[in-house]
Amino acid sequence: MKRKVLYYVVFTVAAAGAAAGSWIVSLKSPSSTAPAASAPAGPAMDVSAISADMQTMLASYRKIIVLTQDEAGLSADARAQANSVGQQLFHENQERVGKVDAALAQLLSSNNTARFEALGRLLDFVESGEGLYDADRLAFRELMQSLLAQVAKDSSLPAIKLHKRVSEDLDALAEIERNYEKEIRAVFGRFETRSIELKREKWSSYVAYLKTLYQRDRILKDYGVVLPYPAKAEPPAPAQPAQAAVEDGEIFGKTLPKKTVVLTFDDGPHRRYSEEIAAILKQYNAPAIFFSVGRNIGSLDAQGKAKLNGGADVMRRLKQSGYVLANHSFTHAQLSKQTGDGLKAEILNTDTLLKAVDPQRSSLFRFPYGARNREGLQTLENAHLKSVMWNIDSLDWADPVPSSIADRVLRSVDKEGRGIILFHDIHERTVKALPAILDRLVAEGYQFAGWDGETFKVSGSAAPAPVQRTAVTGYANSWAIVVGIDKYQKWPQLQYAVRDAEGVGQVLVQKFGFAPERVITLKNDQATRNNILAAFHDKLAHGNLQPNDRIFVFFAGHGATRKLSSGRDLGYIVPVDADPNNLATDAIPMTEIQNIAESLPAKHALFVMDACYSGLGLTRGAANASFLRDNAKRLGRQMLTAGGTDQLVSDGGPNGHSVFTWTLLQGLGGKADLNGDSLITGTELAAYVAPAVSSVSQQTPAFGSLPGSEGGEFVFELPEETEFLNTNTAQLSNDAIALNTKLDAQASAPATTVVVKDLQGGETKIVAPAAVPVSARQQAQRANDQGLLLYKEKQYAQAEAQFTEALKLRPNFALAANNLGFVFYKQDKFLEAARWFENAVKMDPSRAIAYMNLGDAYARGGDKDKAKGAYKTYLELAPTGSQSAYAKQQLEKL
Repeated sequence: MKRKVLYYVVFTVAAAGAAAGSWIVSLKSPSSTAPAASAPAGPAMDVSAISADMQTMLASYRKIIVLTQDEAGLSADARAQANSVGQQLFHENQERVGKVDAALAQLLSSNNTARFEALGRLLDFVESGEGLYDADRLAFRELMQSLLAQVAKDSSLPAIKLHKRVSEDLDALAEIERNYEKEIRAVFGRFETRSIELKREKWSSYVAYLKTLYQRDRILKDYGVVLPYPAKAEPPAPAQPAQAAVEDGEIFGKTLPKKTVVLTFDDGPHRRYSEEIAAILKQYNAPAIFFSVGRNIGSLDAQGKAKLNGGADVMRRLKQSGYVLANHSFTHAQLSKQTGDGLKAEILNTDTLLKAVDPQRSSLFRFPYGARNREGLQTLENAHLKSVMWNIDSLDWADPVPSSIADRVLRSVDKEGRGIILFHDIHERTVKALPAILDRLVAEGYQFAGWDGETFKVSGSAAPAPVQRTAVTGYANSWAIVVGIDKYQKWPQLQYAVRDAEGVGQVLVQKFGFAPERVITLKNDQATRNNILAAFHDKLAHGNLQPNDRIFVFFAGHGATRKLSSGRDLGYIVPVDADPNNLATDAIPMTEIQNIAESLPAKHALFVMDACYSGLGLTRGAANASFLRDNAKRLGRQMLTAGGTDQLVSDGGPNGHSVFTWTLLQGLGGKADLNGDSLITGTELAAYVAPAVSSVSQQTPAFGSLPGSEGGEFVFELPEETEFLNTNTAQLSNDAIALNTKLDAQASAPATTVVVKDLQGGETKIVAPAAVPVSARQQAQRANDQGLLLYKEKQYAQAEAQFTEALKLRPNFALAANNLGFVFYKQDKFLEAARWFENAVKMDPSRAIAYMNLGDAYARGGDKDKAKGAYKTYLELAPTGSQSAYAKQQLEKL
C-alpha cells in the first residue's frame, strides 16, 4: 500500500473548553454546599422525627440485604420465608418513605426561612452521616428524587442552591450504583472481585458490617418466622400420579407452553414508571398484566361509590394501550392474617374501583406477598376472581441494581423454561432492567402470553412482529488492540497512522466506555511483528478474555498483497520491522488473522484495517429479523478495510486523520446509527463508511464476515449526550464541515441495500437495518444528540429543527431547551435565545451553565439588569466553575 496526501486545506479543530460544572463522583462535603438563607433565619426547626424515620428506613434497607444475601445457599422453604419477610419490610418502608415525603413537603411549604437549614441537616446525614457506607446511601435514592421535584417548585435562591445540592447528590448515588453493580450481585451468591478507584468500600466489607448489626434468623423471628432444621432423609414414598400445576384454582404459570412467559407488574399504578414500562413493552409487542393497589386508584365514599384519583388516569391509559388491569388488594395488607369484613374489603373495594376505571376489568387477583388463607380463596371464588401467583421472582423490590435484576430473571427463566414473572412498576431500577431482559428473551425465542379473559395464551393474530433492537449487546468486558505506524524501518514513512490510532483509542475509552487497561496500544517501534501477535496470544489470554466479551482491532499502516503460485492473492498487514523483500516471513498474512479470529473466545470481534490489500475470502450471512434477534447467541467475526490492492489510502483528512479513519470516527460519533436505535452494528458501520469513503476518494472499502463467524454482529451502544451548548463548545473547521457534507450525501437510509466490495474484488450486498419504533423519551434524546452533531457542523437550521423535535417529544427537556436557545444565540437572535434559556432554568433551576448563557443573551440583547442577575446566579451556583472568571469580568463591564 502507498499513501498520498489529498489536497484538502485542513485546520485543527480547537480543543473543547472545560465543561461547565463538574461531574460528581462522590458525595460532597455538606459544608461546601449548605444553602444559606437570603433573609434572617427564623427559629431552628425540629426535624428529629424525620431524622428518626430516615434511620428506620436505613435499618429496614439493611435488613433486606441481610435477608437476601447468599440466597443460593438457602433451602427453597427458607428462601421463600426470607423473601416473604423481606417484602413485608420493603412495603413497610414504602409507607415510611411516603410519610417522610409528606413531612418534607410540609417543611418546604412553610414560610420559616430556617427550613433550608433544617433540610441541610437532613442532607448532611445522607451525605456524611457517621457509620454510613456508600451502599447505605442507595436507601435514600427515591426519597431524594421526590425531594428534588418538590424543591424545584420554589424559585428562591436558597431553593435553587438546595436543588443543585440534591441534584449533585443524585448524580453521586447513580455513580455509587454503577460502582457497586458487580458487588451487589454478590448478594445473590455471585461474588466477583474488582478494584474500585473511587472512595467506595468493597461490597463484601459492607455485607460483613451489616452482619455485625443484624442476623437473618433474628429478623425472621421478629416477623414470626422460625426456620426448622433440615428434614432427615425419608424412605422413598410410593409413586403418586403427577399433580397439576394448579392448586385450588390458582395459576402459577407452570402449565404454560415451553418458552412462554407472562409479564406481571405489582403495586402500581406509579405516576411515572408504570407508563415508562408500558412504552418499553410496546416496543416488543409484549402483553402484560398490571396488578394495582386500590388506594393508588382512589377510595370509596360512605355509600360505597368510587372516588377516583390521578392513578386511575394512569390505569385508563394502560388499558387504552392494550394492557390488562388486575387487582392487588386495597392497602397491600398481608391477607393471610385477615378475616371477615376486613378481608372482603381488601378484595372487593379494589374490584369496585377497577370497574369504575374499566367495566371490563379482568378477573385476576394477586395476593400481596403471595400470602393467602382458605377464607381469602373462598372470597375470590364468590366474587368470580382468579388467584394468579408466580414462579419467577425478579426481587426488584430488594435489589437496587438493574443489571443484577436482569441477570436473576434470565437465570430463573433458563431454569424454569416457562412461567409468570413478578416485577413491580414502582421502581426506576425495574424500568432500567426491563430492556435487557426482553432483549435476551426475544433473542432466545421466548413468546409473551397475555390474558384473553379465560386463560393465558400467545396471540395468534397478525399483529406486528416484536420490535427488536438490531442487536443485543450484553457484553461483559470490552477489549481493543490499536496499532498505528508512521516510522517504518524499511518501508516509506507515513504521517497520519499514529494519529489515527490515537483518535480511535480515545473514542473507544471516552465515548464507549472501554477500560483504558483493556485497550492495548502499539505505536511505531512498539508495533513489531512479535508484539502485534503477542497482543493477541499473550495479553488477551492473560487478561482473562471471556466468551461474553467483545474485541475491537484497529490497524493503521502499510498493507501489501502477494501473488501466490496458485494465482490467488494473499493480503498482509505490515509491522514496523518488516522487510519488503521478506514479506512472507516478516509481515502478518490475513490467513493468520483469520486463525486468530477463530481462536479468540470472545462473543464478537471487529477488525478495522486502515490499509489497502487484497486476498482474504469473506463470507456474509443474510440479514433477516431472526438473524438479528439471535445476535446474542451467535459468534461474530467481522472485518472492514480501507480498500483493495493497488489502491492508495488517502491521507490529508481533517484533524490529521486519513479520510477512511475520519469517516470511521464520524460514524462512531453517531452517524452510523442508521436506524436510530442508539446501537451501531458492524453492518451499519460498513453501510455508512464504505459508500461515503468511495464518494470522496479512490478507495473502495471492503466488508464481510471472516470464516468461522456464525453471523453475529459487533455492537457499539451510543451513550446519551449530556452537553449543554455554551460559548466553549467547539465546532468543526470549515474543511471538516465540507468533507462531512460530502460524506453525509452518501449516507445509507434504513433498510437500504448497499453494495460493497469484498477483498477478492467481488461485490457483496449488505442491508442497513430497518428503522425501529422507540419511546418518546428515546426519540427526544436521539433528536437532541443529532442536533448537537449538526450544531458542531454549523448547520443551524437543521440543528434548530432537531432540538425543536426533542422538545415536542419531551416538553420538560431542559438540555434541549438550552441547546435550542444557543442555536438562536449563535445566529444573533438574542431575544429568542433568552426566552429558551429562561425555559431551561425553569425546567432545571440548578443548571449553572444555562444562567451563564442567559446572562450572555441578556447582555448582547441590551438588558443589563437582567444580565447582571443571571451572572450573579451563575456565580452563586458555581463560584469556582470553569466560567466564573468570565462571569466576574462581565459583571465589571456592566
